[in-house]
Amino acid sequence: MIKIDAHQHYWKLDRGDYGWLTPKAGPVLYRDYAPEDLEPALAQAGVARTIVVQAAATHEETAYMLQLSDTTESIAGVVGWLDVHDPNWRSVLEGFRKHPKFAGIRIMIQDMQDPYESHHPNSLEALRYLAEIMLPVDLLITSGQLPATIELLRQVPGLHAVIDHIGKPQIREGIFEPWASLISEIAKSHPGVYCKLSGMLTEAAHDDWKPEQFTAYVRHIVEAFGTERIMFGSDWPVCLLAGSYQDVCDVLEAALPSSLSEREREALYGGNAASFYKLAL
Repeated sequence: MIKIDAHQHYWKLDRGDYGWLTPKAGPVLYRDYAPEDLEPALAQAGVARTIVVQAAATHEETAYMLQLSDTTESIAGVVGWLDVHDPNWRSVLEGFRKHPKFAGIRIMIQDMQDPYESHHPNSLEALRYLAEIMLPVDLLITSGQLPATIELLRQVPGLHAVIDHIGKPQIREGIFEPWASLISEIAKSHPGVYCKLSGMLTEAAHDDWKPEQFTAYVRHIVEAFGTERIMFGSDWPVCLLAGSYQDVCDVLEAALPSSLSEREREALYGGNAASFYKLAL
């Protein structure tokens, strides 16, 4: 089995297009992160390959990540960003698709003042095209944006999508509903949609979380999506706000149902990501 981390980031501050990444983000995040910073943790966890995901809403950052992948064997795929309001978005996309490690794009609904902005005609046109060509799409959302996401998926029913960070439920507050019901609705109504078991530590209190806080959320995702539509992701280095790379791995292990077979575990820890992103490993 090739173990794959389906969600992590690299960034270089002097590139200048990380609008969210300022000194106010704190010393943990406000620094460069490169492959050599992650590779010792990957080796410790037995992770061979990763999917690096966009952290800036620019085409230039996607090009930067693709360039980084040329010299980084551990990067199996790059999930970039696409400006669907750019009249030339199709040409930009086709340029990205020429790179063998381009794996998909991410829609940043989390950053929209109104999540229904994702229903703009330009967005729907682009997403319907992405659905037609079966290009993987990451959906970054919060639990409060699940109703808008459900409506978006109704309007683009064939979207080959994955929900990042289990839809960001309110783990810190221990709130389970309506997140659980809404995520179940997506899983049932859209069999082509996957879910990443990622980004959970930072949804709890960063300096006071307990492993048992995550169990109900993880098991609900496993039950809702089944073992063929879930994938492990670290959200490194963002996860460092709350714990180490190994903490992320240990929390997920503790929360998973003990009944998972070896085949199901292989799917969760790599097989599903390889299939969803169409990786050439």
